[in-house]
Amino acid sequence: MSERTVRARPLAPVVDELVEYEKAMERMADLVDERQRDARPDTLWLLSHPQVFTVGKRTAAEHLPDPAHGIPVVATGRGGQLTYHGPGQLVGYLVVKLRVDEGIVDYVREVELRLVDALSRLGVPAERRDTPPGSELLTGVWTRDTGRKIVSIGMRSSRGVTSHGFALNVEGDLDPWHYAVPCGMPEVDMTSLARELPGGAPPFDEVRRVVAAAFEAFPAG
Repeated sequence: MSERTVRARPLAPVVDELVEYEKAMERMADLVDERQRDARPDTLWLLSHPQVFTVGKRTAAEHLPDPAHGIPVVATGRGGQLTYHGPGQLVGYLVVKLRVDEGIVDYVREVELRLVDALSRLGVPAERRDTPPGSELLTGVWTRDTGRKIVSIGMRSSRGVTSHGFALNVEGDLDPWHYAVPCGMPEVDMTSLARELPGGAPPFDEVRRVVAAAFEAFPAG
């Protein structure tokens, strides 16, 4: 990731462990309000969620999971389609004031490039993809060697401030991805660091540290 591709944009880090999805949405709304009022700096909130499927505005009914699996399904205001959250996944919510010369799509591309950089540092060559005309949006990050999707991204902006963010599969159960149609793509093969690396995923704290560094999110002092 070169400075010619991504301009400097330091973020303030907030780190939590497992947070219920609905409670996280309430907290994120507060963070967005604070950023809109310039009461807080641009922020990266790193956390994980208990098992939950979240669906975007365009998610088709036939893409939803069978309720028999017992995993809650929650509608959300972000862009994108259905995704899964669960233990072993690193979620990053980005509350960032967009520059005057960029829109939400521009920022999503930056997020993809920063995550490609983080994955490279973790030993997984990765790439972002452009969407061919007429195809489902290829937002996210794919592994370069195996062609699997390892990061889901869904974001929106309100009054110039972004919300929601990304989900990086570190370790944990990948089976729930097969219970539904993730990202609106029936053929997608979701993966994780644990699946891609011969020695398994690095410690979760290390993954979090590398991702935070890729977003220039360093503790004060």
